[in-house]
Amino acid sequence: MAPSFEDGNSLFHFVVRDGNGVKGLVDSGISKVPDQYIQPQQERIDNQNGISHKLPPIDLSKLDGPNHDQVVEEIASAAEKLGFFQVVNHGVPVELLESLKDVAHKFFAQPPEKKAIYCQGVSPSPYVKYGTSFVPEKERALEWKDYINMVYTSDADALNHWPNECKEVALEFLNTSIKMVRKLVEILIGKLGVTVEDSRIDALTGFKMVNMNYYPACPNPDLTVGVGRHSDMGTLTVLLQDGIGGLYVKVEEDIDAGKKGDWIEIPPIPGALVINVGDTLQVVSNGRYKSAEHRVRTTSTQSRVSIPIFTTPKPTEKIGPLPQVVEIDGVARYREFAFQEYMNNFFGNAHDGKKSLDFAKHDSA
Repeated sequence: MAPSFEDGNSLFHFVVRDGNGVKGLVDSGISKVPDQYIQPQQERIDNQNGISHKLPPIDLSKLDGPNHDQVVEEIASAAEKLGFFQVVNHGVPVELLESLKDVAHKFFAQPPEKKAIYCQGVSPSPYVKYGTSFVPEKERALEWKDYINMVYTSDADALNHWPNECKEVALEFLNTSIKMVRKLVEILIGKLGVTVEDSRIDALTGFKMVNMNYYPACPNPDLTVGVGRHSDMGTLTVLLQDGIGGLYVKVEEDIDAGKKGDWIEIPPIPGALVINVGDTLQVVSNGRYKSAEHRVRTTSTQSRVSIPIFTTPKPTEKIGPLPQVVEIDGVARYREFAFQEYMNNFFGNAHDGKKSLDFAKHDSA
């Protein structure tokens, strides 16, 4: 018989404090979603009305051929209009992507006590954090997700501190993706019509994290969300989806795939990686590129995994619109700030669409 979680405190302690996570909740035998996970009506995802984003993925191998300029245009256009696109022939072996999904499932299949050793406050390493939802202490409704977060400082630190079950594969994913990220940032900065030093481009991706996210099968997916509406705080995010799907992006301006305000699904494409623009790139480009508001639904049939790499500036880095872009535009739409301040604001609040970007606006100083 499943334990009773009528008392909100007992559920919070079981899921969050004791490290059982949503998976522990599901494994306990619950037959319906506890009240603490029921989202307000306006936050629920009606996937019956979702539009699937059928645009073909961008073939990055064509950057080395006669179609180079066309591919650059495709990348910049996607970053300007939707903030999301998919890429193939990206340099990350497809076998590695399959291994990533396998090790993610294996990590979360472990007994709760094996994962809970990485909970905040008790984790043996400041580079590794196991958790659930996003900011559980501040959320009106919890998100149906468990995760392991691994901060990259060096290969040696990763191999010493990241969980044994996934460290080698996760590190290889990061190392084989970074060249692609660097190329994409170079292209996007170049399309702004400005020239910046290599050190400035490096600074935009100087801090890296790998997450493994786990969305257990949910008894009432229509009442919950895997991740609530938000934009990412960094420069670019690289995301590996599994074959189940459930990633939705909000359209900011009319495009072929949907009208402004629509939520469209980014369907999984075998062997592809999803790229999305973060708040940092929107600020640096003075609003030319759009950080994409996105969310994740849950499913009743299968547990889902996703593995993102977040590339951000280092916390000490100063971030603001590139001066040359401001000169072209005639106005600075965002202020300059230390990225640590942005991180504190981002992780200090529950997900709420693109509200995190308000911090970068002039009237928030």
